[in-house]
Amino acid sequence: MSGSFRNLLWLIPLGLLVSSPLWKGAAAEFLAPRGGYDAAAEQLFTQERQDFVMENVVLTFTSKGQQTWTVRAAQARTGASDREIDMSTVHAVYSKAGDDPITVTSRSGSYQLDEKHLILRDDVVLVKPVQHEELRSSLLHYYDAGKQLVSPGDVTINGPTFKLRGGQMEYDVSNKAYDFGRRVHVVM
Repeated sequence: MSGSFRNLLWLIPLGLLVSSPLWKGAAAEFLAPRGGYDAAAEQLFTQERQDFVMENVVLTFTSKGQQTWTVRAAQARTGASDREIDMSTVHAVYSKAGDDPITVTSRSGSYQLDEKHLILRDDVVLVKPVQHEELRSSLLHYYDAGKQLVSPGDVTINGPTFKLRGGQMEYDVSNKAYDFGRRVHVVM
């Protein structure tokens, strides 16, 4: 008897499949989302930008729980996307415990939130007060992932005993090491 019952069990899925035109519409209506879903409204909401303009802004950046950068700007606003901040009249200070402070000023800059990439433009002046060094460039990038300061253009560095002019420069903040990509001219 149990063998014949087992043989009849395959009739249940077959019966559901054959009768699906009768109950499929009611089940789909019951399982449909409620609340008036509007695809056009959702698309507008996802495309809407969160623009802002603020005066006298202070941004602080941390790395591994320690504050590394304090960036002050006369004005900050939304950049090309809402994940980018454009700034004007920038004054930034790098001060990590155990490292010498670095001060950077520029006329404008931007910060890309996703890449943790700080870009300073127009009359960039980097000062290392402990070493009495001053670096000047037209563009300076800071990449938080590699702790690198990069100037793709020409730089001049004035120290107490030297004056250096060079091309592309990379400065590793962790090692305090310079790397120049093109010819360097030093007067001591």
